[in-house]
Amino acid sequence: MEWMQIISALALVMFIVVLFPATRNMIKNSPKGSSSDWMSFMIPIAAVILFIVLLIKLV
Repeated sequence: MEWMQIISALALVMFIVVLFPATRNMIKNSPKGSSSDWMSFMIPIAAVILFIVLLIKLV
């Protein structure tokens, strides 16, 4: 292994170690979504998926 790969791997591990407690706290204290929130999310996602399928069918 080159030194650059080793340093990059160590930086990645340190990044994960530093951010893990903050991430766990954010997940624990985040607001829960209601069904209307999920529908507001699913409608645009479904539209994007249908658009992609349309583009694939046109090729």
